[in-house]
Amino acid sequence: MPHAIRIYEIGGPEKMRWEEVQVGSPGPGEVRVRNTAIGLNFIDTYQRSGLYPLPLPFTLGMEGAGVVEAVGPKVKEFKIGDRVAYAQPIGSYAEICLRPVARLVKIPAGIDDQIAAAIMLKGMTAWYLVKRTYKVRKGDTILVHAAAGGVGQILCQWAKSLGATVIGTVGSDEKAVLAKKAGCKHVIVTSKEKFVERVKAITKGAGVPVVYDGVGKDTFMDSLDCLAPFGMMVSFGNASGAVTQFNPGVLAQKGSLFLTRPTLFTYTAKRADLLKAAQDLFSVVKKKAVRISINQTYPLREAAQAHRDLEARKTTGSTVLLP
Repeated sequence: MPHAIRIYEIGGPEKMRWEEVQVGSPGPGEVRVRNTAIGLNFIDTYQRSGLYPLPLPFTLGMEGAGVVEAVGPKVKEFKIGDRVAYAQPIGSYAEICLRPVARLVKIPAGIDDQIAAAIMLKGMTAWYLVKRTYKVRKGDTILVHAAAGGVGQILCQWAKSLGATVIGTVGSDEKAVLAKKAGCKHVIVTSKEKFVERVKAITKGAGVPVVYDGVGKDTFMDSLDCLAPFGMMVSFGNASGAVTQFNPGVLAQKGSLFLTRPTLFTYTAKRADLLKAAQDLFSVVKKKAVRISINQTYPLREAAQAHRDLEARKTTGSTVLLP
């Protein structure tokens, strides 16, 4: 029988169980996928810890890539042997899983399975951030927090390819090197510098039109001070914890600012949008406008250690779990 990482009670990485699971035949609108690579994301730790509550028990994991080994009734878009990738619904930390075809895309030639698994969630997140939530334009100067992270490196490269000047924040000198490679013209090491002061200096006091913040409570309020009037605060993650008890009146005081808390699911809820996101993503990767750094791999059965390293900020770029 195939194995999966299962969660029966919320908590730390020790709550993750590697166990046999039964995977049935695909039903209407489903295929059965044998995973070849699985992406690791911060949202996985939120779901495991209960920050994002889910009905128990469940199988972790939001993105993966693999090969179709069975198709359900009336499924015409996919066939046995197709290389496919997906982001959502949950359940990718498994050797074999059932996937709804509505959330599945074919992997084009020139993209290997590990790259596909590493970019579906993070890469399509970067896509909606720079192409939809705030449309980055040539000449923009933008601020990206956690620029050396999985989403951060993709986002910075993509924004640079669109003609933006990217300011990135990181937590160490080692990560500053990665942020530079990812296209940041200016890198701020937050353990040494106050990023608000640096952003104001870089922009000559004007501020930036958008801040992309996946960090959360540690950076949220200072990020607002980096924005130009009418600027947009894009809060898309909580790596340092959730932002709570925010007074919307602060947005008025700081320059009629905009605040949004977007999700990938909303931006790709329609299949046409999902396919567009994947097409644009695969295109920039194949053109090497965005280069994917898979800096860590772990056996799937050792996913708990991958979570420990991720939460301890020991990982950089993308991490892939291998069944």
